[in-house]
Amino acid sequence: MFKKYLLLLAFLYIPFWGVGACCFAQNFDDYFTDSTLRLDYVFSGDVHQQQVSLDKLNVIPHWYGKRQRLSEVPVEGNGQVVVKSHSTQDVIYRNSFSTLFQEWLSYDEAQTVSKAFQNVFLVPMPKDTVDITVELYNNRREVTATFTHTVVPSDILIRHIGEKDVTPYVRIQQAADTAHCIHIAFVAEGYTDSEMDTYLEDVNTAIEALFSHEPFKSERNAFNIVAVKSVSKESGTSEPSKGIWKNTALSSHFDTFYSNRYLTTLNLEDLHDILAGVPYEHIMILVNTDDYGGGGILNSYVLSMTHHRKFKPVVVHEFGHSFGGLADEYAYDYEQIPMYPHDIEPWEPNITTLTDFGSKWENLVQEGTPIPTPESDDKATIATKVGLFEGAGYSLTGVYRGMQDCRMRTNENPEFCIVCRQALQKLIEFYTN
Repeated sequence: MFKKYLLLLAFLYIPFWGVGACCFAQNFDDYFTDSTLRLDYVFSGDVHQQQVSLDKLNVIPHWYGKRQRLSEVPVEGNGQVVVKSHSTQDVIYRNSFSTLFQEWLSYDEAQTVSKAFQNVFLVPMPKDTVDITVELYNNRREVTATFTHTVVPSDILIRHIGEKDVTPYVRIQQAADTAHCIHIAFVAEGYTDSEMDTYLEDVNTAIEALFSHEPFKSERNAFNIVAVKSVSKESGTSEPSKGIWKNTALSSHFDTFYSNRYLTTLNLEDLHDILAGVPYEHIMILVNTDDYGGGGILNSYVLSMTHHRKFKPVVVHEFGHSFGGLADEYAYDYEQIPMYPHDIEPWEPNITTLTDFGSKWENLVQEGTPIPTPESDDKATIATKVGLFEGAGYSLTGVYRGMQDCRMRTNENPEFCIVCRQALQKLIEFYTN
């Protein structure tokens, strides 16, 4: 991701919750209706104590997420939302996520200040009463916060949204099979009404950049894409370090956590209000600025500048984070971050501490390949050699990547490496069956 801390604390590895374990096959129609239950939470606290609180429940027409393998997750993330039948306690739906709140906990400010962050999750609307649990984890696979509440579908206080006054949107691409596809919604941020044509041009630029990369190129028909025309009153985005505050649809800004290039939005309820009634699961926010910045958060959103010369590689890199759960593969000697304990296998599929390398890209490595694999100056070798290259996940030692270079390592590399492509292909197949 652009901001190298963005998935901080997001390295728990829980194969028990992965594909095949502790799961039973469910028929979607037995448990759910064709509508979405939107869960609005507040995550709050400091580094010493965290808590999850329920803000609002919302119901939206239609469900655009997975309809099979409902109780499985392809990547673990640093948090999970779990839906259980209230009567049987069977897990009938599960999804994973990462959050800005957990990243903020890694900063010095969280040592002395308590803060609250909005978080929004989507689950299919249950037919019967369910128990929903949200859990957050640290880097030792320990639960740091858990919250369970019961949802009764007939509750009159569940807010109905997305039935009228839907934000205008344009269908950019229709999937070959809209019942088994991946729904992406682009969202305009910092574009005024007169700049919507520019926004749509930027959407097409981002789409062509994404689908020039494998495996997205070969799997293009698996994606259903819309562009939401969310109008801002002012053009651009806020830059607090310059004293610039703009009135925009999502109140995005640079200087998140006092990092001048860290561009995010904290207003997740506003974001999902804009999307109510739109076909979406994955979100790509385009920000009308020529300054360099952005970020990608697993199963939350991509946010990218659009008018900087590195827009194309950055938006693709960030989608690798938000959609694929891929880790950053770079590390700097002047700024190392102990994000991945060396005795725990990261959940991200493109890095390893060798604790459980067999679950990663071992199938792609030729027998006898040295560990660590030596780097080369030969361009052909760089592009094809699969091994265990030391230096990834912001650490120069103890964490390994699969190839010498990749879209997840540098903006200059033109492709996802073979390891990342394999992981992304498996994920697309998981969602599209």
